[in-house]
Amino acid sequence: MTQHTLAGTRSRATRIGVWLAVIVAADQATKSWVVAALSDGPQQIVGSNIEFLLARNSGAAFSRFRGFTPVLAIGACVITVVLARTLRKTNDRATVIGLVMVLGGALGNLGDRVFRSPGVFRGEVVDFVKVGSFPLFNVADSCITVGAILIAIRSLRADHRENAKELGTETGHDNI
Repeated sequence: MTQHTLAGTRSRATRIGVWLAVIVAADQATKSWVVAALSDGPQQIVGSNIEFLLARNSGAAFSRFRGFTPVLAIGACVITVVLARTLRKTNDRATVIGLVMVLGGALGNLGDRVFRSPGVFRGEVVDFVKVGSFPLFNVADSCITVGAILIAIRSLRADHRENAKELGTETGHDNI
């Protein structure tokens, strides 16, 4: 590996690390604020459609698998390792951004499972954003969702380009 390549790899790793830290810090800061500010009840933000409401989730997405917090925490650890390894091998900018968002969100929620009450690997994730009848979510959940959508869109666009190459119809423009 050349000196230039090594410096570029370190710079990329530093940028990724900084963005992961920003996502986790924003997630944990908002959760800390919510726990302190909303223990007395919900705050309406925009009428009754958008409000902040403190809830603790011992389950997975949409409160499924309640009571399986240790299993979910271990699963989150495994997913974190897989995402980190995938991130190291990925060079596509949009995919990297999506993976960083998903990994940052996973780390934010994993932090709750490890450090929040009732104890290590039994902690409950703090959810607080309520929009209409949609289930409550937090900053980490938002990052995971947006990152996953970005990865899916990028994957579909890549598949579209591959199909166009195979058919010999590639024009050099993305029409999606």
